[in-house]
Amino acid sequence: MSRKIYKYFSPQVAELVLLQDKATLKCSLPCDFNDPYELFLTVDYSSGPDALAAYQELIGTLPQLPTTCFSKSPAVVPMWAHYGANASGFALEFDEAELVKFFHGSKIEDVTYQDEASHGLTEMLYRAHVIGKPRYTYFLQGGVFHAAYFTKATCWSYEAERRMVVAEGGVREASGMLLMDVPTNCITAVIAGARASADLVNILLAASSRYDCGIFRAQIGRTSISPYFLNVADISHIFNGSVLAPASAFCHSCKEPLEPDNESCSWCQITEAQRYSAALRNPYRILDRIGHLDSYLTSMDKITEDITRARKGS
Repeated sequence: MSRKIYKYFSPQVAELVLLQDKATLKCSLPCDFNDPYELFLTVDYSSGPDALAAYQELIGTLPQLPTTCFSKSPAVVPMWAHYGANASGFALEFDEAELVKFFHGSKIEDVTYQDEASHGLTEMLYRAHVIGKPRYTYFLQGGVFHAAYFTKATCWSYEAERRMVVAEGGVREASGMLLMDVPTNCITAVIAGARASADLVNILLAASSRYDCGIFRAQIGRTSISPYFLNVADISHIFNGSVLAPASAFCHSCKEPLEPDNESCSWCQITEAQRYSAALRNPYRILDRIGHLDSYLTSMDKITEDITRARKGS
């Protein structure tokens, strides 16, 4: 099965991305990456000045190649928050093999997350600097290029990023941007965010029809911190680590995935009798009924303030 990769978008760019016979993705050069510290993970920048002078001489300026970024999962909540505009946007699912076939010569790899430069590259720098053999410079340049494009600090690891460095001829320039036109056969699904508007959902439905691909809508459940996904037939899907797959069991009422052999989630099993019993046992309702709720809350606030003050003074 071909690997699937995902890209998240805000709703504002839907009509710019989802064109009639293709999807258009924005690429960036390394000098414009949103993490200004990525290049710190090549060699140890606290090395001696003679070694760093050699680094500048042997490496020079990093080649600026158009790059676009994907995630290995459509279920990354921070990605929906940051790039999907608080889940009001959308994501596209791509067939990586088809991307590589169309953009021949491009390089797609996982991003490695680490907080220190590679010891091996730093050692190679010293070999190139001290020993001076051409092969060490060759290995150093290749290693620095790879680290610069495919390494990020661990604070970014939630992105589960898979990065694509696009080969020459794979992008076009328009309005000062580098754009990558992806043919429809590379697109295997369109995914609406859980808070996508009705207008955006209609745009996505039309796109899925033009692209002849699947369409899903992310859902915010009540029993898990991971989203699940409904297709047009309201069949619940989960991301299983590789693809969006039908859930083995899901609640017949709210559609949230469940453990096998269950028909309803606990939330949907709540009866009116259980709600009534919970209300009768609610101590705040009892205090309110006898007219003491406000005074109770005031006294508890005072106790909390006194405790907080005493802790700060200790």
